[in-house]
Amino acid sequence: MTESNTNRRNILTGAATLSAGGLLALAASATPAAARSTRKSSAKAAGQDAELLNAAIALEHQGIGAYDIALGSGLVPASATDLVKTIQGHHKQHRDDLAAAVTRLGGKPVESKTIADYAKELNAASITSLTDIQRLALRLETGAANAYLGLIAPLSDSGLHLLVAQMAADEASHAAIFILDLKEAYPAKAPLYG
Repeated sequence: MTESNTNRRNILTGAATLSAGGLLALAASATPAAARSTRKSSAKAAGQDAELLNAAIALEHQGIGAYDIALGSGLVPASATDLVKTIQGHHKQHRDDLAAAVTRLGGKPVESKTIADYAKELNAASITSLTDIQRLALRLETGAANAYLGLIAPLSDSGLHLLVAQMAADEASHAAIFILDLKEAYPAKAPLYG
């Protein structure tokens, strides 16, 4: 696993532990002692799931921003624009589905940063060719596939497992497109992700 894949997974798994404790403290203080034991675990689980999904939303925002940067760069040929917009549309649908799940869990979906923020994070100034765009997309899509696979086990709401597994499959499909476009050697050993 590459460093960027590890970092994306760490972002997803590390985000939950940070604010779930604060959420639990708030839930405990607002709940009568008799009901606290059963609500405590379900409130904590929902809060942790919401935090994990919010980290995934942040990554989807980054992906959407990366494709905006690519489309605005003048480096994507007209023949590829529709495909890039389709892939970006998948990321927008992922974001929307994740935001709906976070809301159902009682959380607030994380907001997007500005395109300038994403350009800085992604070092967009160094992108000078279509190949640079494809390599960035491959790195982000591979990292997203691994991140979603890493989300399945920590999510306590089993109803969310299928959602994130489907998103992992979408991201793996996107990565395969860029592997083929770049004429990269397809990995000989399985599993390719996870």
